[in-house]
Amino acid sequence: MKKITLLVVVVAMLSLFTVGQAFAGQEMVELGSVVAQDATPTPEAEEEAEEGEMVHGAYPVEIPFLSAWMNSPHADSTSRSFTRWDSSDPQEIPVTCAKCHSTTGMLDYMGADGSDPLVVDAAAPVGTVVECMACHNDAATGWDSVVMPSGAVLSNLGPEARCMECHQGRASMVSITGALERVGATADDMDTVFPDLSFINIHYYAAAATKYGTIAKGGFEYPGQMYDAFFMHVPGVSSCTDCHNAHTTEIDVESCATCHEGVTGADDFKDIRTLGSLRDYDGDGDMEEGIYYEIQTLEETLYEAIRIYAAEVIEAPILYNPESHPYFFTDPDGDGEVAGDEERYASWTPRLLEAAYNYQVAHKDPGAYVHGGKYIIQLLYDSIASLNEAIETIAEPMDMTAMHRNDAGHFNGASDAFRHWDADGSVPGNCTKCHTADGLPFYLGEAVTVSGAPSNGLQCNTCHTDLETYEIYAIENVEFPSGVVLTSDEPSDNLCMQCHQGRASGIQIEARINGLELDEISDRLSFVNPHYFAAAATLYGAEANGAYQFEGKDYFDRFEHVRRADNCMECHGAHELEVDWEFCADCHDGVTGPDELVNIREYEDDFDGDGDVSEGIAGEIATMEEMLFEAIQAYAADTLNAPMAYDPNRFPYFFADADGDGVVSEGDGRFTSWSPRLLRNVYNYLWVSKDPGAYTHNGQYIIQTLYDSLEDLGVDVSGMTRP
Repeated sequence: MKKITLLVVVVAMLSLFTVGQAFAGQEMVELGSVVAQDATPTPEAEEEAEEGEMVHGAYPVEIPFLSAWMNSPHADSTSRSFTRWDSSDPQEIPVTCAKCHSTTGMLDYMGADGSDPLVVDAAAPVGTVVECMACHNDAATGWDSVVMPSGAVLSNLGPEARCMECHQGRASMVSITGALERVGATADDMDTVFPDLSFINIHYYAAAATKYGTIAKGGFEYPGQMYDAFFMHVPGVSSCTDCHNAHTTEIDVESCATCHEGVTGADDFKDIRTLGSLRDYDGDGDMEEGIYYEIQTLEETLYEAIRIYAAEVIEAPILYNPESHPYFFTDPDGDGEVAGDEERYASWTPRLLEAAYNYQVAHKDPGAYVHGGKYIIQLLYDSIASLNEAIETIAEPMDMTAMHRNDAGHFNGASDAFRHWDADGSVPGNCTKCHTADGLPFYLGEAVTVSGAPSNGLQCNTCHTDLETYEIYAIENVEFPSGVVLTSDEPSDNLCMQCHQGRASGIQIEARINGLELDEISDRLSFVNPHYFAAAATLYGAEANGAYQFEGKDYFDRFEHVRRADNCMECHGAHELEVDWEFCADCHDGVTGPDELVNIREYEDDFDGDGDVSEGIAGEIATMEEMLFEAIQAYAADTLNAPMAYDPNRFPYFFADADGDGVVSEGDGRFTSWSPRLLRNVYNYLWVSKDPGAYTHNGQYIIQTLYDSLEDLGVDVSGMTRP
């Protein structure tokens, strides 16, 4: 059948009109075909067109996906998104709105009309929608980066960059901080009303801002807090068009249903909760409900906090109307009901503006629970907490005791373990294995590590080779930092041990100090960090040689618990990581919750010499750990004449203590006066302090290392007992 291709026709038509304008007012001949002519075809002409004959002197033009687009929101010419300016004077779409509310504006922004890209030069005429040419033009073909309202540049996006140009919102954290700076607000003015402050609206359907989380900074992020970043679903389902049809914008329900059981329609997405959502975020006790409902409850709680704060703290009742700009209004009678005669709210304090903005961020992205639910949860949680700080001084604050902000370790994208490299934009190769979602699979496949982009926590495919059967990676042997190769009879243990082994060993310390005088400061030495949660090395004791083991001393090997609790997964949940304390309670009397685990002891010896043989092993270790730190500080100051201070939350942890007060102060630099004796005992101190479960993993091994370090530093250990 003889037809003119779309490409040829579009090239010819571009000199006269856009695709959308060319077909305005015409009827379709058949799905996907229209007549490229102004006249409305007769029934006879339609019949001829179906047979491929000419209609009014022109061949039918095939427009791919035309019918899909015509039934989408992007083509809805009656929508307020496109009619908002029909009665304006002048009758045009302003430059601030044209990019996303007209085809003309988008072509202008992309430079497809010959103008400079990344800016709209002129107001756009009314009467267009988001037509074919808005996304299908020469400029759009290579469009793969987006500048977000915060100024963040997201690159290498591919085709979804076109979606993100409009679905990014129009405000950000920068908008809020900028407004506060302009009125001169400081930390002491959080509850002061500033007449020049007004509500800031993120705009609507800002899916990209939600999805990219702290990278895009679409929400207001509170100082001192970390936030989730890009929400990576599963491989192959992470871009806009992986989930949404590019032309209808509808969600591919059937694709989602392949993994999410019970999904038969779009409304069922609200019930989805993955194995990575292991916290009761809203505190209502329901751990089965979908993330949608967690967010909904938090939204309701935040709105209630906003109303209480406005009425009680600044005595200016507030009301929210989601259907009317500017959304927040005065509430003279305080009933919270929209009557229609309320005035624009004008009593804004910095604290109220931040919280109200975040409320709008969550409320105006109806798919936020899918796009980046955990980022939204964190914004809502922090907003409630901020308002509570002011409310609790004069009224009953919102109860947050059962709420949770973050996920368990492996899924906590808002932790330093995953956010540490955001500023650099890349995770070094020696860190990717355990601190990126793809690092471990790559290492297991290639036996090397390479640098990679920061991740938002681990993913299912980090540990599972198959996301239908959930088969885990089969690992036979694990090499530890000491060079020893160990294996467990339990396959899952070998997987856990890949990362929970530390990154240094006592052998490395011995190699560094070999040949040096024990109490002489050497510029050959520097701080050695054993790293964190090295549970496997602690568990295997002398076999792994994680801690520094003194020459001539004997040390315990692997700690053998009881048979039904002798591997990682029998004590820890595979996903939430928390200890199964109820399982422990089967054997250990007095354990009624996780806090009682520290009271467990199976020994009669008084290891720390304090006379208390009823305290748990954790207590014995804590006393010796404290004694070791005091001995380290005394040795550094008295023997090396180099006072030392320690900050467990600030790398590299040990600092030169210029004023000798034992506290890290402003200006205290990195500690550099290392002697062999100091280095090995600081290393042992860090080994136990960075494994919070050491008392369970191999308590007696840890006590041996602490005892020997104390003895090495000249502490009287005669009243103590070395296992």
